[in-house]
Amino acid sequence: MASIGIIGFLFSLIAFIIPLVLIIFILIWIHQIKVNSENQVKQNNEIIKLLEELNNK
Repeated sequence: MASIGIIGFLFSLIAFIIPLVLIIFILIWIHQIKVNSENQVKQNNEIIKLLEELNNK
């Protein structure tokens, strides 16, 4: 009977850890998207500046 309790405890622990890991993964993914978006905005601004300089020549 003790082994059934241990197995139940392990299933409960796994059921708690999997969503926690998924939440951490999703938060890291969202942070990377934010950083990449900021870089994209900087690059777009540089491209616009260069195109305006080229257009003014």
